[in-house]
Amino acid sequence: MTDIDGEADGNGSADSSANASAEPGTDGARNVLGLPLEPCSRDPVTGALRDGHCRTLVRDPGRHEVCAVMTEEFLRYSKLQGNDLLTPRPELNFPGLEPGDRWCVCLPRWVEALEDDAAPPVVLEATNEAVLDEVSLTTLNAHEYDPEAHG
Repeated sequence: MTDIDGEADGNGSADSSANASAEPGTDGARNVLGLPLEPCSRDPVTGALRDGHCRTLVRDPGRHEVCAVMTEEFLRYSKLQGNDLLTPRPELNFPGLEPGDRWCVCLPRWVEALEDDAAPPVVLEATNEAVLDEVSLTTLNAHEYDPEAHG
């Protein structure tokens, strides 16, 4: 099955946000700046729990922890890698994305895109601190989303 970033559990169904408090380690989540984790997006609603946050979850091996602002380049790149983020998939509670949308993307995919010069900008306040085990804050700062630069 295609891996749509940030939504389906192993059964192909979306996790309920009502389960958020039941997941160990979700309370007190911090961002890469060491502050409380801010929501990435509630329109479209993102995150493995569909609560708007890029949380670290044991049951999320894809590590949907990077809050990224979608670009046309990244959306095309992701589709070429086999993960079509453009096409809505209602059965997975996935609306389809367009440039400018914020979305919790898989850490490995973001790193892969970084290596291929296709990484989308990152919202530091909404990116989970857990990504720092794979990506330096310096690298994240270099890819920080700047609303003024991106219109």
